[in-house]
Amino acid sequence: YPLILFCLILVSRLPQHKLVQLFYDLDIKSFFNFQVAAASGHAVVLVDQSEEILKKSTKGIEESLKRVTKKKFADKPEAGTEFIEKTLKNLTTSTDAVAVVHSTDLVIEAIVENQEIKSELFKTLDKFAPEHTIFASNTSSLHITQLANSTTRQDRFGGLHFFNPVPMMKLVEVIKTPMTSQKTFESLVDFSKAVGKSPVSCKDTPGFIVNRLLVPYMLEAVRLFERGDASKEDIDVAMKLGAGYPMGPFELLDYVGLDTSKYIIDGWHSLEPNNPLFAPSPLLNKLVEEKKLGAGQ
Repeated sequence: YPLILFCLILVSRLPQHKLVQLFYDLDIKSFFNFQVAAASGHAVVLVDQSEEILKKSTKGIEESLKRVTKKKFADKPEAGTEFIEKTLKNLTTSTDAVAVVHSTDLVIEAIVENQEIKSELFKTLDKFAPEHTIFASNTSSLHITQLANSTTRQDRFGGLHFFNPVPMMKLVEVIKTPMTSQKTFESLVDFSKAVGKSPVSCKDTPGFIVNRLLVPYMLEAVRLFERGDASKEDIDVAMKLGAGYPMGPFELLDYVGLDTSKYIIDGWHSLEPNNPLFAPSPLLNKLVEEKKLGAGQ
């Protein structure tokens, strides 16, 4: 089945795919998307702008696979070693996305969350990819329809939104635009299942399902703190013990990254400036400006 290009992901004939993953700025979700595809038997080409980044990415994937096998094959070390070897055999690298897109069936883009950069990438690949090739974006905040409009294959364009940490999170949101054909949608669903995920369907709406609910929740926690209603520590404890959440909203913001959350909210606010759920947070803006982006900063 498909050949996949990641970050760009190119999938070749949907169930035994060749995956090509293109990284512009190493992204943790893209990194794990690639690992999951390779581990599920898809031939993968990892594409980035430099050999240095590709070597770093390959080494990171190998280390991640070792951690996975310690849990998955705790009682069968030989099977774990075989799993790593087979997965790495599915991996090749390239710095030329155009050169590797010719024989692909699916392109999954997972580069930086920037409308212009993503659109330019799709526009370029559209010129060289086979006519039947499906394009998909892993965006968490941008409109799939606008990205599709940069190509000539709007009917073969959809969204595949994975969640961190990708090897453990089973969910994939499959996004269907008004122009996405039913055949394309079904192919994306089949691919999601082929890599061991549980797909759900959503229209092309800001944030899709999970982020549309989750991001405003996190921002409302920030506003609660900004007003001085409660400390961030007590807000986290309240949501964990009172609502049963595994992480409080501030812990989650720290994990996701304050810059990522700000970028999402800013994008939604530009689309719907009168929606109070999408109102920017002065505190969040200040922290990002000070380069305090999360991970305990």
